[in-house]
Amino acid sequence: MSNEIAVLRIYSSEMEAIMAQQVLEGSGVTAYVFSDDAGGMEPHLQRTSGVRLVVSRSDVERASEILEGLVSS
Repeated sequence: MSNEIAVLRIYSSEMEAIMAQQVLEGSGVTAYVFSDDAGGMEPHLQRTSGVRLVVSRSDVERASEILEGLVSS
């Protein structure tokens, strides 16, 4: 199993990324949320640099399918 991670999607807010993370984890895919917002002290930076949802490189295809299923539902 590879320890490499890949950015699955970039969201404009932490809340959106966390909701997607919860959906993935509910389906058995481990996901992490990373944002560059000075430790939450500068939340406006989320809009400019985005909030990254990352998964293991081996889970990218499955995670993409899960999140696509939300959009088409």
